[in-house]
Amino acid sequence: MPIIVTRSPAETEALGESWGRSAERGLVIALSGDLGAGKTQLVKGLARGLDFAGRVHSPTFTLVNEYAGGRLTLFHLDLYRLETVEQISAAGLDEYLRPEGVAVIEWAERWLGDESSTSDTSTPVRRVRLEVLSETERRISYEDFGA
Repeated sequence: MPIIVTRSPAETEALGESWGRSAERGLVIALSGDLGAGKTQLVKGLARGLDFAGRVHSPTFTLVNEYAGGRLTLFHLDLYRLETVEQISAAGLDEYLRPEGVAVIEWAERWLGDESSTSDTSTPVRRVRLEVLSETERRISYEDFGA
């Protein structure tokens, strides 16, 4: 499992940008980490790597933001306000597990459970854990599952 330490929000965004450049249609990126861990910073970089030039912000109150106009459409989900799989399914979010673009899910553990439950999927999923080391440093570990 690769582990990267970023030392600034700009470095976290740069990591996301590199992932965006190589992302293919159907990819799901499942993010886990405490508030302030850098999840949205990573998504901002991902959007830039997908050639989306607009503003990116966390969809905490709308659940999903869609960013079209880049190389692939980016679907940015934030599950912070939902606590159970039943609530997530009732919100109609299941389609984002097979996106017509790239889906990034903040608080993904609320939907997908732990990493082992992702290992048998045919959808490509990158499980990402962001941890706060200091005010500016983040430890980012990730593992790819599926197709």
